[in-house]
Amino acid sequence: MAYITGNRTYWERFLWGMLPFIIVLIVWFILTLGKNPEDRILSPIILPSPQEVVRSIPSLWFDRELTRNAIWSLQRVFFGFIFAAIIAIPLGLTMAAFGQIRALGEPLIAVTSYLPIAALVPLTMSWFGMDETQKIAFLALATFIYLAPLSFTSAMKVDQVYVNTAYTLGANRWQVLYKVLFMIAAGDLFDNLRMAFGVGWTYIILAEMVNLGNGLGSLILISERRGPREHIYLVLLSIILIAFIIDYIWKMIGNVIFPYRNLKK
Repeated sequence: MAYITGNRTYWERFLWGMLPFIIVLIVWFILTLGKNPEDRILSPIILPSPQEVVRSIPSLWFDRELTRNAIWSLQRVFFGFIFAAIIAIPLGLTMAAFGQIRALGEPLIAVTSYLPIAALVPLTMSWFGMDETQKIAFLALATFIYLAPLSFTSAMKVDQVYVNTAYTLGANRWQVLYKVLFMIAAGDLFDNLRMAFGVGWTYIILAEMVNLGNGLGSLILISERRGPREHIYLVLLSIILIAFIIDYIWKMIGNVIFPYRNLKK
């Protein structure tokens, strides 16, 4: 990629990337400075100080079992993602390959793209009740709505020349679907999966707001109702950290599977 002002070294990019976080931390510290609530710009009920948030880590870790709840949320996101991918990827590919399936699928994708995700919560409750199935089904639907159009677009980006060449060499439709559309679009489809997995984390609070029991979303809602408020910020930071680590793993796997994408042109 060409930069108007020139490329930057790794450490320059790192320092510039850290600058917004440092600014946020300084502003946070200033807004919550003061021993007594009346001395602060913002009340501790609204925004606890960084020191108070740090001091609440042991109670969140041990008393509310942060690790166990994180595992519950992770497996919900994972299973919702798997179910969505199993349907969305083949649907996107077959829509790109077959006009009849495209005619059937395009209205569905168009309608669901305008559907408010929050509306799926009562919908899945009416279908699946209020147990674990409902949470996974909600995440699967939310992820599917995001992933299906991307899969279709990625398959449609494959140049028609490759398809015509495959037919010339004697390939049938299903061979073209797998060996041409899927294989050429595989890199983009992998990126779509990587982004779709992150979508599950953005909706985890909605998924776990029903029948509060375990999970990071439940911890946030329980902390909002019962306190301490410091746990809300810690859980949000935990979600961001987990999503960041998993996204980095996705990136490393992509570098192994598609090493050619890292080659400098």
